[in-house]
Amino acid sequence: MSVKNMPDLLLDALKDIYDAEKRITKALPKMKRAAESEELIAAFDYHLRETEEQVKRLERIFGELDETAKGKVCQAMVGLLKEGDEVMEEVDEGPVRDAALIAAAQKVEHYEIATYGCLRDWARKLGHDSVVRLVQETLDEEGAADKRLSQIAQSLNVEAIKEGDEDEEEEETTGSSRRMTAVASRGGATKRSSGSSSRGRSNGGRSKR
Repeated sequence: MSVKNMPDLLLDALKDIYDAEKRITKALPKMKRAAESEELIAAFDYHLRETEEQVKRLERIFGELDETAKGKVCQAMVGLLKEGDEVMEEVDEGPVRDAALIAAAQKVEHYEIATYGCLRDWARKLGHDSVVRLVQETLDEEGAADKRLSQIAQSLNVEAIKEGDEDEEEEETTGSSRRMTAVASRGGATKRSSGSSSRGRSNGGRSKR
């Protein structure tokens, strides 16, 4: 659609976030399955139910504006969710993946918070008080979800860093053991070689006699 004025801009942004929310309802179950932390799994599950209600709330907002609920491809959300898919594919499961999943989820939350903040202010300026109330309800939920993820990250990030340190120590220990084994093997080979040479010289002496 061609955006010519503020009512057009409001409607265009509503279509964008409507598509975004529907995509999120499909992404959250995958993120939930990829997570290991029980607290994070519960947070994803809770926000999935919230997001499903937010989709319905957007449909109410379209109705308040006498418009049909219809989305337009939200390219920003497509990209953000693609990043989340890459995390699930490329990061090994455990605290590090959970930390990466939180980061991916918070990028989504921040996009939603920015969008709903604009929608609320535009609706207020245009005199759509009922829309303002509905948008504010969703905005409060998104803010709470972002805060919840930040709280979970406080402990998960520590676990992720600790796991990384333990992996490095294990690699160093394994590497040292391999080096010691290699040195011992070379030492044994040198001794055997020296012993063989000595016996050769001894045998040669007897032969001359």
